[in-house]
Parts: sequence; structure tokens; C-alpha cells
Amino acid sequence: MSTDLAFGSVPPFYREVYDIVCPNQEQVDRDLFVQLLVRSSLPKPVIMQIWDAVDTNSGFMTRNGLYKALALTALAQQGKSINDKLLETFSGQELPRPNLGDLSDLRAASVRLRRERTPNLLGFSYSDLCSLDTVKVELVPEKKGLILKHVEYEVTSQRFKSTVLRRYNDFLALHELVMMRFPYRILPRLPPKKMMGANREFIEQRKKSLKRYINILARHPQINDDKLLKFFLTFTGNDMQHKIKEQFRGIPDEFMTSNMASKAKDLVPMDTQMQLANSKEHVRMLTDTVTRMKEIAEHMVIRSTGFATDMLQFGRQLNLMSNDATPLTAWATGTNDTWPQLQKGFKHLSVEYATLSDKSTQAAIDLEDGVVEKLSLFQDVLLSYRDLCDRHEKGVLNEHQRAIQKMGQYKKKKMSATVQSAGEGTVEQLEQRILEQEGQIANMENRNYYSLHCLQMETQLVYAHLDIFYDVLSRMAEVEAHAAAQLSKTWSEVKPIADTLISQDGAPSPTRTSPVGSPTTNNHMGIGV
Repeated sequence: MSTDLAFGSVPPFYREVYDIVCPNQEQVDRDLFVQLLVRSSLPKPVIMQIWDAVDTNSGFMTRNGLYKALALTALAQQGKSINDKLLETFSGQELPRPNLGDLSDLRAASVRLRRERTPNLLGFSYSDLCSLDTVKVELVPEKKGLILKHVEYEVTSQRFKSTVLRRYNDFLALHELVMMRFPYRILPRLPPKKMMGANREFIEQRKKSLKRYINILARHPQINDDKLLKFFLTFTGNDMQHKIKEQFRGIPDEFMTSNMASKAKDLVPMDTQMQLANSKEHVRMLTDTVTRMKEIAEHMVIRSTGFATDMLQFGRQLNLMSNDATPLTAWATGTNDTWPQLQKGFKHLSVEYATLSDKSTQAAIDLEDGVVEKLSLFQDVLLSYRDLCDRHEKGVLNEHQRAIQKMGQYKKKKMSATVQSAGEGTVEQLEQRILEQEGQIANMENRNYYSLHCLQMETQLVYAHLDIFYDVLSRMAEVEAHAAAQLSKTWSEVKPIADTLISQDGAPSPTRTSPVGSPTTNNHMGIGV
């Protein structure tokens, strides 16, 4: 370990904490540092002592100051009194690790703080998104139901340390509520529902789609911490789809609860429309490219699976011949003893061809999980972004424009009523409608700006997922290299076995063109037995 303090070496945990509170090598924020100390569960006077020991009176501290605070926190948790010479005993030793609980909440707090200070920057890398949660979705082996059997899924959240059973309709109920709660965010599409005759392949593909769906939500910076998603991932009672609707019926959308909604106009840069148009065009290109790459990867999986099937069938044919017990005599073989020699080799070769099949099958599985599924997830994100842009244009933007048009109509009617000296009641009614419409326009205008602000954040979220390409390319190379090495090794073991399918003296078995006892000339071809 490198020495970053005057006394003791720094353990990896210290650097992990520093990366959380200072992801861009910034200065440690005072508010975030206080939250860090509070997580230690130490008495307030002790926390103040630690703060006094590292405080620079400038509102922030250096990295070494943070490391010193972590060391003092660990020692205080051990019951030791805080003093300046406490760390001197660790000369040449690794500094102690404090108990700060689960750091995922601290990471989220760090992101929220940076978000408040730089609201136009997402502040998440792809690894940050993945660290928010990983949700596994597995099929429950038995189908439930007496008449119409339905499929259940076991949904496990790493973050909440929970495992719950969910049906497709539970996902559908969640999706309807999420659409109402977060209309200005990237929301993946649900896979289709098949009423009758769902085969194993359909069920497997839908399971994968649901897994991608729930992971995109669980890793979304705004959605992951919402009570709605937590309820879905943790509720263990019966009748989930009705319970979640009952619990969150009439839930306000994000605009109504966000502290940024009132200042949304200030968050939207002047060139947003131009930047959005450029980004949409680039995302369109990415969508087309990723879709094609996914198709190619799927073809690679099909080829590996096809090769595995061919090798397995080839081996079975060899095994079939090796077990053949048909009695043969010299009448059929003459002096040719090739068949018994081949049978011995076929037995060994059938095992090697089965191995070739196994290796290629595993390569197909690895490609499916490590390449196709990652590209599918990115494709889901890209398509969700396109859907979001459509919702913006056809929804809030369109409603804002219609409200402005309606306002113009009211003003024309008022002007006409005034010119025609209509009754005061009519003019007053129109003025009241104009005032109400102005309020609606102001609200829609704020929503429009908020939607544009969210679009900027969601665009940055799309680009945070670009790191998937690193995973895809690395995994593809790893799988193909390993598969090629495994297949090459097996083929190299096949060759010497094939080479031994000859007579014991090392030369090919002699064959006769005219076996003993058989006709030797065409003149006797028609002779019967």
C-alpha cells in the first residue's frame, strides 16, 4: 500500500470511500462528510472531536484529511479517545477500517448532492448505474393455477436483499404506474403478453425481457429510489397487482413533487432544441447500429448452436456404428478387416465429438448472456429514449401549443365582444377564461421546460450506457478465443484417434476388388444364387 498519511498505509476501503464522495477528484464536501461521520453511529461529541482534528476551516478537506478522519472514526469505534498522537502507533501498518454500513446509500447521497449543485450534469458513469442495483429474474419451475396455468418469476434485488414472486400482470401494473409517475423519463417497453399456447422459447425470451426491463428501472438515477419501485421489489403479500394499484392510486407525477420544477426554465440552455435535434439524430444512428450488431451476435449464437447440434449428431452416428452387432463373415468382407478396426475407433471418437458439441454449446450460452443480452439492454434504452422524445413532442409540447392557440381564440372572442358592445357578463366570462387559460399555459410552460430538462438528463443517461460496448467487445473476444482454444484442443485429440483407424502394422488394410467367392467378371453379373 502506498503511504498517503504521515502514519500508516491506506487500505482499499479508504479509496473506495474517497471515490464515492469525490468521484471527479474534487474536494471533500463538508455536508457529505458530516453524513459520512453520522453513519458511524458515534456520539455527537466524538464526531465533533474528529471534525476538529481534520477541519481546515475552509469548508472542505483534502484527501489526506478524509483518510485521517476514517482512521480516527475506526479507532473511536474501538473505544479509544481521540487525540493527535493516536495514529502514530500505526507506523508501517495498515490503518483500521471503520464500520460505515452499506455504502450504496452514501453513493446515492453523493450523487444527489452533486446533482443539486450541477443540475445539468447527470454525474453517473455506467459502473455507477450498475452499482445502484442488480435484479435477477428466474422462472419458477412449476406453473400455478388450476385451469389456466400461469408463469411466475422469482425476482431478486441485490440492493434490497429481497426475493419476491411476480407474475407478468404484476409487471404490467408496475409499468402503468411508472408511466404516470415518470412520464418524462426513459421507460423501457414491456414484452408482449401471449394469452394461450406460450411455448418454452417464448417464455424464456419474455423472462429475459422482463429482467432487462426491471434492471433499467432499478438503475435509473431518478426511479431507483422511488417508493413505487421499492414496493414492487419488496412486497411479499398476495394479489400484488391490485395491492400496488391500491397503494399508489392517484400518485402525482414527478413534476408535481420535484423541487426543480419551479426553476425548470432556468435549467434549460438556450440552444437546447438544436442540441436535442443533433442528439436524436445520433441516437437514431446508434439504434440502427446496435440493432444490426445484436442481429449479428444472434446469428453467431445460432451458428455455435448449429455446430454443437451437428457435432452431437455426428458423434451419435459414430456411436451407432461402434455398437453395431450385425454378424459379418468373409463372404461379405473377404480379407478386409477394416470394419472391426473402425468400430473400436468410432467408440472413442463419439466421446470427442460430444465434447466438441459441449464446448460449442457453452460458447453459444456465453455469447447469448455476455453479448446478445447486453446489446439487447442497450437497444431497450435507445428505443426508450425514442419513445420519450415522441411523448415530449406529442404530449406536453403539443398540449402547450394547443393551450396557446386556445388563449388566442379567447382573446379574439373578447375583442369581438368588446367591439360589438356585448353584455358585460359575456366580456367578464371571457376575461375569467383568459385568466384561467393563462394559469394553465404557465403550468404547461413549466412542464415543457421540465420535460426539456429531463430530456437533457435522459440523453446523458443514454450516453452513460455507451460503456456497454467495452463489455460487449471484451466479452466477445474472450468467448471466441476460449471457444477456439477449446475446440482446437479437442480437434487435436481427435486426430491421433482417427490416425489409429488403420491396421496394426501401420499400413492401410488390404482390400480386394473381387472378394473371395464373388463373381469376377461382368459376364456373371446376372447369375442367381
